Amino acid sequence: MMSNLRIILLLGIALVGMQLWAAWQRDYGPRPETTPSEPAVVAATGDDVPSPPAQGSESVPSAPTSHATQVPGEMVASNERRVTIENDVLRLTVSTRGAEIRVAELLTYPLSLQQKDAPVKLLNEEPSRLFVVQSGLVSAEQPAPDHTAPFEIEGDRFSVSEGQNSVEVPFVWRDASGLVVRKIFTLTRGSFVVGVRHEIDNQSATEWIGGQYRQMLRVPPPKPSMFAFNDPELYAYVGAAIYTPDEYFQKLPFTDFAETPFSRTVAGGWSAMQQHYFVGAFVPAKDEQTTYSTAILDATSANPRYVMRQMTPAINVAPGATASVGATLFLGPKLQDLLPTVADGLQYTVDYGVIAFIAQPLFWVMSWLHKLVGNWGVAIILLTLLVKLAFYRLSESQYRSMARMRKLQPRLEALKERYGDDRQKMAQAQMDLFKQEKVNPLGGCLPLLLQLPVFFALYWVIFEAVELRQAPFFGWIQDLSVRDPLYVLPILNAAVMWYTQKLTPMPGMDPIQKRIFQTMPLIMGVMFAIFPAGLVLYWLANGVLGLVQQVVITKRIEASK
Repeated sequence: MMSNLRIILLLGIALVGMQLWAAWQRDYGPRPETTPSEPAVVAATGDDVPSPPAQGSESVPSAPTSHATQVPGEMVASNERRVTIENDVLRLTVSTRGAEIRVAELLTYPLSLQQKDAPVKLLNEEPSRLFVVQSGLVSAEQPAPDHTAPFEIEGDRFSVSEGQNSVEVPFVWRDASGLVVRKIFTLTRGSFVVGVRHEIDNQSATEWIGGQYRQMLRVPPPKPSMFAFNDPELYAYVGAAIYTPDEYFQKLPFTDFAETPFSRTVAGGWSAMQQHYFVGAFVPAKDEQTTYSTAILDATSANPRYVMRQMTPAINVAPGATASVGATLFLGPKLQDLLPTVADGLQYTVDYGVIAFIAQPLFWVMSWLHKLVGNWGVAIILLTLLVKLAFYRLSESQYRSMARMRKLQPRLEALKERYGDDRQKMAQAQMDLFKQEKVNPLGGCLPLLLQLPVFFALYWVIFEAVELRQAPFFGWIQDLSVRDPLYVLPILNAAVMWYTQKLTPMPGMDPIQKRIFQTMPLIMGVMFAIFPAGLVLYWLANGVLGLVQQVVITKRIEASK
């Protein structure tokens, strides 16, 4: 029907418009840029190190004060060593300067199918993609090692050995007063979770009072070098996020850091820096009264850096006593069955947007189907079948209406010849004929309209779910999250749409409109050529199932008297 084709046209316009808007926001939105002149090693500016917590208070003073042993940036850059800590899924590169995590490589996630030996770098010290994790101690009166202090360690490479379940790697800082701090990283086999804790051994003559801070510092990633509709980086959210037990999940875009900086003290929750497919998150102990805050460094420069920070309450360590403080650090993929086991609410970093209430159940069903068949492409086809079954009655009504319209086509053509250019009389005669034959010309619209939210939800699932990243189907399709490299699925989809159009009556449509709508299969084929193969597979399966149903019903109606 003409109304169905209009809805399909609107669908195409909506999809292209959505991509254009996202690309416009990415290209022209208020996002700072980075330049190649940025130094290779970012030296501390003073604002990198937060103020210590006030004793007996959970707030953070406004004036930065740090008594840590610091080394000038040039000396640090030349004297620091890099230490590798790894398990079977995660490799960390840690600097002896502050025991700062400079690089985190996800060993089971290659950059692309063409670069299988190059893992994704979630943390990266390249200037244009700077994203590092820092933590340290600060004190108002006593010495404390922040993330610029020099640490000592014996050895350059540590890993979870065969037969071991985990490895602990201590970095040591000593002060002449007798204060010794061990910063310990813990990695467990098969896990993207990193334990980060400071053990304070106070052998000085005075009580040590201070706090631990944990922060993630990054710059926005560079813009894509080419304008591409199917590049998820054009629209994927890159920025900070926070979750608290009372206010739940909140995005904290970089553009808000200067205008509305965030600061709140609460027990539980977590803070994160998220991006497409992957996330870094610090998760403190549930009973810790953590102060969460944001900061922007070098805000007036061309290369601002954004900080998502946590600060513990004041810690008191008496002379001769020891204390330990730390948190869990997650550096990994946004696997939807894994994230809730790391922290409550961490699964919300999988960003399905406003259509999440449909996308999340869809992904759950797809995951269940994938466990049965072991192939995400087959799971998409089975999901399509389930959606078709759910809308079967509505679709049946749609195709019956279309079949009756097709059967009335000769009588409609006769009416057109009788009334010629008198459109008012023609429309009235058509309505009388529809009423007489009990045909609803709009009967086919509702099923398609109800399926559009499912289509858009699946669109976001395929682009956002890391589980479908580089997921193969069969043959030439080795990654369902990118376009079909041979354009076979878009061509098949265009063919199915063309044949469906041949079965679809278009009463009252003038020749110009008819020619326009006859080009719809070609237009949709071109548009689907740049869409992810998984989405085109869904639409193709949906079209084939609908075509089969339409052909069967049409033959039944035409065979009846």
